[in-house]
Amino acid sequence: MIDQLEKIEGLQIIAPSLSKPAELLTEEALEFIAALHRKFNNRRKQLLEDRLEVQRSIDNGSVFTYLKETENIRNSEWKVNPIPEDLQDRRTEITGPVDRKMVINALNSGAKVFMADFEDANSPTWDNCLNGQLNLFDAIRKQIDFNAPNGKEYKLNDKVAVLKVRPRGWHLNEKHVKIDGEEVSASLFDFGLYFFHNAKELLARGSGPYFYLPKLESHLEAKLWNDVFVMAQNYLDIPQGTIKVTVLIETISAAFEMEEIIYVLKEHMAGLNAGRWDYIFSIIKKFKTNPDFIMPDRGQVTMTTPFMSAYAEQLVKACHKRGAHAIGGMSAFIPAKNEEVNKQAFKKVKQDKKREASIGYDGTWVAHPLLVEVAMEEFNKKLTDGKVNQKDDLRESVEFNSEKLLQIEVDGGKITEAGFRNNINVAILYIESWLSGTGAAALYNLMEDAATAEISRAQIWQWLHSGNLQFSNGNPIDFQIYEHFLAEEKVIIEKMLGPERVETGNLNKAIRIFDKLIKTTEFLPFLTLLAYEHLD
Repeated sequence: MIDQLEKIEGLQIIAPSLSKPAELLTEEALEFIAALHRKFNNRRKQLLEDRLEVQRSIDNGSVFTYLKETENIRNSEWKVNPIPEDLQDRRTEITGPVDRKMVINALNSGAKVFMADFEDANSPTWDNCLNGQLNLFDAIRKQIDFNAPNGKEYKLNDKVAVLKVRPRGWHLNEKHVKIDGEEVSASLFDFGLYFFHNAKELLARGSGPYFYLPKLESHLEAKLWNDVFVMAQNYLDIPQGTIKVTVLIETISAAFEMEEIIYVLKEHMAGLNAGRWDYIFSIIKKFKTNPDFIMPDRGQVTMTTPFMSAYAEQLVKACHKRGAHAIGGMSAFIPAKNEEVNKQAFKKVKQDKKREASIGYDGTWVAHPLLVEVAMEEFNKKLTDGKVNQKDDLRESVEFNSEKLLQIEVDGGKITEAGFRNNINVAILYIESWLSGTGAAALYNLMEDAATAEISRAQIWQWLHSGNLQFSNGNPIDFQIYEHFLAEEKVIIEKMLGPERVETGNLNKAIRIFDKLIKTTEFLPFLTLLAYEHLD
C-alpha cells in the first residue's frame, strides 16, 4: 500500500507499512492532507518564527500585556455561534491516549466527554499514531473491542461519552510523511486523517467532528486553525461551523488573548480549558532568565496560588461573557492499592473540583475512570434544577487584570533538595516511558504526561542557569550538586524499572536527552522535539 501511495505527486512516506491501520492511508485522505499542507504550512512556519521573536523580546525585558490593536474585539458585543446539544453538558471529561483499551474504558467511564489525545499523553511513534486513528475510526462505528492478555474482554457500552480529539501542536512535525520534500505538520496530519474519515460518519450518528486545540500562543495561531476548518468543511462539502473546538489556554501569552482566541474561532468555538500544567511550564519557559519569575518546587504551585487563581477566574469570565464553556484543569491522581493514600488524594480532588465549580466552571478534567464520579459529584451540587452548565454566571466581580496574571509569587514557596531530585527522577522516567512508546506514564500515583515532565526539566534548567540560588537548607544549587543527584537518581530509577527494562537502552537514552536539555545554554522549547529524533 505504501508503495502505491508514494505515486501521489509530491508525497513520500518514510515508514514501514502496517497492515490494518495503513488502510486509513487512502489516496483520497492523503491528497486532502497534502492540500492542507500546501495551503497552510508556510503560514504555520511563520507563526513559529513569530514565537521566537516574542521570546527574544521577553528575554530583553518585555512583559505580556493585553493587545492594544485588538481592544475593539474585547470591548464590543458578540457571542460564539450556537453550540451543539451533545456538547452542552460537559461537567466531567476524561482524557487519555488513543490506545485501544483506553479508548474503550474512557468512552465507557461515565464521563460526559472523552478527549482522545494524540499530543501530550501520546508517544507519537508511527504505530501509535496510525493505530490511534484506527481505534477512533472503529469506536465511532461501534465496532471496537479489545481482548487483554489475561483474557478479559472490553466492549463499548450502549451509552458512551462524546468524543473530542486533540491533535499534536503546531510546533510538531510528522516525520514519516513528506510533501514536496517537507515533513508535514503533525497538527494537519492528525486532524486531516481523522476529519476526512470520520466527519460525515459522526454527523450521521448525531454528533460531529469535535476537537481540542493545544499549545496555542496567540489568536493568530487560532486564526490559522479557523482557516484550516473553513477549507476542510468546504473540501468535504460540510456546512461551515460544523466543527466545534475547545482551546486549551496553556501558555502565558494566550492568557492575554483569550477573548481574541474565542473571537477568531467564534463560528467553531465550544469553549476554553484551563490547561494548568502546560501553563506553569509556559511561564517558566517564557521568563526563564528573569529572577522575578523563579518558582519553588512544582508541588507547591497550586490553583490557590494567586497568579494561578487569577488565570482560572479570568478564563471563566472570558468564556461566559461570550457564551462559551469554561472547562477546568486536570486531576492527574491515579488510585493506588493503599487506601490511606487514596483517601487523602480523593479529598484533594474533591476540594479542587469544588473550587472549580464554585467559581463558575462548566466542567473539569480527570485522568482516571475512578475519578469521574468524584469530580461529577461536585458539579452535580451546582448544576441543579435541570441546569447542564453555568454559562449564565458572568463572573461580574472578576476583572481582567494583567498584573495579577504576572504576580508569580508562592507564599512560603521553597526550592528543596527533595523537589530537585523529584524533578530529575520524574523527567527521566517520563522520557524513558515516552521513548518506549507510552506517553501517559503512571508515576507515584500520578498520571504524568509531557506537560508535567516539561515543568520538571524546565525548573531544573531555570534553577541551575539563574546562578546564586540556594536550596531551602542553604546549600548552593549548582551543576556539581546536579551531577551528584543525577547519579543517585539513576541508581534509584534502575531499581524501579528492573534489569529487563534497563536493558532496552531507553533509560540511557532518556538520561542523555535529559542531560542535554539541562546543560544547553539555549533553552529548548519542547523536550519532545529532541526526543522525537529517537522514535521510530
